[in-house]
Amino acid sequence: MDDELRQRAIAWIAGDPDPEMRAALETLLADEDEAALRAAIDGVLEFGTAGIRGVVGPGPLRMNRAVVIRTTRGLADFLDRDDPNHAKRGVVVGFDGRRDSAAFADDTVAVLAAAGFVVHFFPTPQPTPLVAYAQRVLGAAAAVVITASHNPPEYNGYKVYFTGAAQIVPPVDAAIASAIEAVGPAKDVPYADTANDEHVRRLGGDVLDRYLAELAAARPVVEGPDRRIVYTPLHGVGGPLVTRALAAGGYSSVHVVAEQAEPDGEFPTVDFPNPEEPGAMDAALELAREVSADLVLANDPDADRIAAAVPDGRGYRLLTGNEIGVLLADHLLRHADADRPLVVASIVSTPMLASIAEHYGARAEFTLTGFKWICAAARELERAEGYRFVYGFEEALGSSVGTVVRDKDGIGAAVAFADLARQLAGDGHQVLDRLDELALTHGLWVSDQLAITRPGVQGRKEIDDAMAVLERTTPTELAGHPVESVTDYRVDADARPAWLGEHDLVELQLTDGRAMIRPSGTEPKCKIYVDLRTSIGALDEIHDAHRELRDETREVARALAQFVGFETNDMA
Repeated sequence: MDDELRQRAIAWIAGDPDPEMRAALETLLADEDEAALRAAIDGVLEFGTAGIRGVVGPGPLRMNRAVVIRTTRGLADFLDRDDPNHAKRGVVVGFDGRRDSAAFADDTVAVLAAAGFVVHFFPTPQPTPLVAYAQRVLGAAAAVVITASHNPPEYNGYKVYFTGAAQIVPPVDAAIASAIEAVGPAKDVPYADTANDEHVRRLGGDVLDRYLAELAAARPVVEGPDRRIVYTPLHGVGGPLVTRALAAGGYSSVHVVAEQAEPDGEFPTVDFPNPEEPGAMDAALELAREVSADLVLANDPDADRIAAAVPDGRGYRLLTGNEIGVLLADHLLRHADADRPLVVASIVSTPMLASIAEHYGARAEFTLTGFKWICAAARELERAEGYRFVYGFEEALGSSVGTVVRDKDGIGAAVAFADLARQLAGDGHQVLDRLDELALTHGLWVSDQLAITRPGVQGRKEIDDAMAVLERTTPTELAGHPVESVTDYRVDADARPAWLGEHDLVELQLTDGRAMIRPSGTEPKCKIYVDLRTSIGALDEIHDAHRELRDETREVARALAQFVGFETNDMA
């Protein structure tokens, strides 16, 4: 075994306060399992704009108590240097229902309290948007959520909110990362007795009540019949707040998927706790058929995303994130009373939003991927130009309704979508009818995504090599669709607003749409997004036009994948 690797492992073991994690690394050393040891300690989990996220296990490349303790001390040091008053304002700490989340949250609270920070602590699992909300209304300096959102059971993460009660953006992430790097061994980090420490203030039902009251006040008033709704939190933490919010909205027939109602970090009934994944909503759809539901809603495990399915005459159709986005944008803009309404979406979301916004005299802005950028753009345009943020979304099922939470919020979005369905029913329409009407007005947009999975170090190199191809040359056409222009977001960031800064993303504008390619920020994948548009003259044209465009989007995506050097026989 490499001696330097061995010494680094020994040093980490000496500084780790968790006996279980120390024993796991000691076993790898005793077995001389160099590959497994490198996967655990040959580097660190990089702290970025999404905080950190990784597989739970021993070593600096895994999520564990030592990593959480050092990360928290680094965050405290950063906050203290930024403004000494941050300690008095405090930090909100919350956690989801994953198996290690409560322990990681306890460590976070203990380290912050020992550093002299007031800690506003949710002692039970709560949705991520509630923690972000609490930072805003309590005037706290920052917030931390222990969550891995919709990742598989073996993952956990550490998400940070800062300015404006929104996710951190550069250069704050780099500054926090630098502070973490300067922290010594975890066992030497001061650690408070949180049961008796005066800095720890436990949050209760008053914050939840206040959040629900703000959600209710921000909703437009709609008329229509009650809807029979099936809901699942997918073994996550959204259930209590979603059911309360729906009840407060006048929905009396809400059926929760019983086997998925309680938080369970093992996610026993789904292979992957992400409502985007095939099969994840099967139990909800089965219940919907049993009760003849008018609407199916689902959150991911930390309740910051919303998924929906609606009747289509043959059963239930799952809506895409783009379809949910344009439906809610249309619904909320129709009811907006702002003089300068603003809607914002990630740049990989459907361009159809621009046409909808124009129809209502609103501004549509597009940002880099990640809800942190959507909220950053909204805050700046509100401050500098007097716009009022109405709605933001990303194609990956993230939605933010109004300004109650400065992040994606699957709870507020669930109620807003129920309201949309109620109003349409009152007008004698279904949700899919409204999608068709939008296609007639704004053109039929079809979006598709191709994900090329390349795990490991070699896979990372393949993805990097593919992106490098577009530094040297770009295609003139993709599957018969001429390329009109190319925007490389890796360069010329100074010419764009901060929310469209330097990013590993290339956009190819086509005559009838666009294609985009980027590495995933959280998974070993390269993602290609294609959006194509065609005009529709009558409703009976939509079905055939949609099928043709769907086939074309896939051809364009594969053509771009082949151009950058990927084999197409193993693409998802």
